[in-house]
Amino acid sequence: MDFHFEDWGLWAALVGASVGTYVCRAIGVLLSGRINQNSEIFRWLAAVTYAMMAALIVRLIFLPVGLLATVPLWMRILICALSFGVMISSPKRRLVAALFTGTLLIVSYGALR
Repeated sequence: MDFHFEDWGLWAALVGASVGTYVCRAIGVLLSGRINQNSEIFRWLAAVTYAMMAALIVRLIFLPVGLLATVPLWMRILICALSFGVMISSPKRRLVAALFTGTLLIVSYGALR
């Protein structure tokens, strides 16, 4: 393969993406000392984030696509409830345990089916 000057565009895109990423990170580091985490904007951002996550979870349970659509609704709700139960039952490392439980249960259902 012979590389000529037409490949410079790929390198320019890589450099541009890198510079853009690191400039945004540098600005974040510079401003992090002056930001009040208890301000109204951050409380609003937290609320929007939780709302988006809840909407995504509801969509995955009630309107799945792909292979998840082959799992019956009652099974998806049951696995979600069991994973939630694991998450609220253990005080430490609850998120990883809940994700592992949900993944293991859905894979087990697929293997048994």
